[in-house]
Amino acid sequence: MTEKKMPDFRAYVVIERQDARNIWTDVGVGFLHGDGAGLNIMLDALPTGGKLVLRPFVNEGRHEPTAPTN
Repeated sequence: MTEKKMPDFRAYVVIERQDARNIWTDVGVGFLHGDGAGLNIMLDALPTGGKLVLRPFVNEGRHEPTAPTN
């Protein structure tokens, strides 16, 4: 049986707000190609504002990076 590969990235849509913290919504994952020359992105939703952010997917007991503060 083949083992499922964990994603390399999480995909977020970031809604930038003037008077408060930005809103980061998890919309999918990204997998690096075996040769490192690209990646596949699998989305559960599409960004309407044109901005998609990929952050490293952290697993195995490590903490996921938090969204930067403004």
